[in-house]
Amino acid sequence: MSAATLPGQPFVHYHEGQLYVEGRALQQLAQRHATPLFVYSQAAMLAALAAYQRGFAGRDAQICYAMKANSTLGVLQVFARAGCGFDIVSGGELARVLAAGGDAAKVIFSGVGKTRAEMRQALDAGIGCFNVESEAELDVLNAVALERGCRAPISIRVNPNVDPKTHPYISTGLKGNKFGVAHERTLATYQRAALLPGLRIVGIDCHIGSQITESAPYLDAMDRMLELVAAIEAGGIHLEHIDLGGGLGIDYNGDTPPAADALWAQLLAKLDARGFGQRKLMIEPGRSLVGNAGVCVTEVLYLKPGEQKNFCIVDAAMNDLPRPAMYQAFHRIVPLQEHADHPSLLCDVVGPVCESGDWIGRDRQIQAQAGEYLAVLSAGAYCVSMSSNYNSRPRAAELLVDGEAVHVLRERESVAGLFAGEQLR
Repeated sequence: MSAATLPGQPFVHYHEGQLYVEGRALQQLAQRHATPLFVYSQAAMLAALAAYQRGFAGRDAQICYAMKANSTLGVLQVFARAGCGFDIVSGGELARVLAAGGDAAKVIFSGVGKTRAEMRQALDAGIGCFNVESEAELDVLNAVALERGCRAPISIRVNPNVDPKTHPYISTGLKGNKFGVAHERTLATYQRAALLPGLRIVGIDCHIGSQITESAPYLDAMDRMLELVAAIEAGGIHLEHIDLGGGLGIDYNGDTPPAADALWAQLLAKLDARGFGQRKLMIEPGRSLVGNAGVCVTEVLYLKPGEQKNFCIVDAAMNDLPRPAMYQAFHRIVPLQEHADHPSLLCDVVGPVCESGDWIGRDRQIQAQAGEYLAVLSAGAYCVSMSSNYNSRPRAAELLVDGEAVHVLRERESVAGLFAGEQLR
């Protein structure tokens, strides 16, 4: 692995046999901050964001980072400073946005199960829009807004029944998914919303899934959305914005998703052809902004040969990196130091958690000895944000690299901190 940069990782590279994130050697960071350790490249985040910004040049568009991908305050701060809004799915996420310096007026509140308390919190903060996901939610939000003496800005999330051709757990736009209002019910739902005095209709929304690597599902969804926009507005209901969601994939293992600017060139051409080119656009990218900005550094604890399988046991586990166990996901795994003289061992890379599902990589060629370090790549999205304390394991520290500067975004949790809120009888 002596190439200057790694596939899909323009800001992760080897220099004189050492793996770097931007201008900092990961070996030094691991030795100073211990492992497991998450390290993010600020330049990678901003470069990914720049592709969307190029795609929307000259357009009225708002990029709302889907923060469920990675909700660490320091990561949110990077995007807030870059002018992004945020797509949230809980009151806790709203609190994080505000703590990181985000603008509530640029916040979209998605999710199928918003509580009354969360609605009140969002209305009091002055968020930009609720993406309403059911007819029942319309009634509750209307009541809460009237109780607050205001009108809630809403769009309705449409389930367009488009196959995103991704893992079934991260497909959100098919009839069998729990998200959004059925395509066939959308017009009637808008007509109903228009009669509720506590609601103010501002847009329409859809989101068909995550880790999408083809353009066709987006183009299909756009066609269906524009048909609905025309029908809704023909009925006298104006839509200020059109929200196409997020979901664009990244390169985990030779994946070839379209570049963000290239994808939006195709989508904008459809908008222009249908006469909606001047309409305000909203999008909700998450993984594509942070996924390839992060690596997880882990120490090799043991090499364990077996009759049927060899195992490389590391100190990162499914509680730190849940994607392989949850989605059977692939992450590249590379050494922090290149050693041409090390033998290569075909093995499963596994963690210390007491579950057979605790694996990071299957059947990998690993060149590392006990006490050396590996880097799990493409770990910026849906790793820390989905991490847990299973087996009473403290969550890892997180660092942000900006050139040669290193910022600690999260201190490593302590074991005592894990049960600080518990009480004995």
